[in-house]
Amino acid sequence: MVSRLPVIDEDGEVSDLSEVDATLFRPAHEVLPLSLQTRLGMTPRGPQKAPTKVATTIRLSPDVAQAFKASGRGWQTRIDAALKDWLRTHSPV
Repeated sequence: MVSRLPVIDEDGEVSDLSEVDATLFRPAHEVLPLSLQTRLGMTPRGPQKAPTKVATTIRLSPDVAQAFKASGRGWQTRIDAALKDWLRTHSPV
């Protein structure tokens, strides 16, 4: 093991890191517990078994976009639900 000076001094200040210190660093995914990685969003999501949605770009009038965004998280899902509801009683053509 390489002997080195402590990284934090007695005042709690971080000292300058040497090249040796940098070689001892390890990636966060190697040192953090899986529960913390998950909470921080570091764990990759697996591929979807069957894609449930299609990525697309849609242009909405400002008042529609503002109304849905003002309703909080999940506003795009609510637009999807509103369009599905409309399709039940209307033809898209």
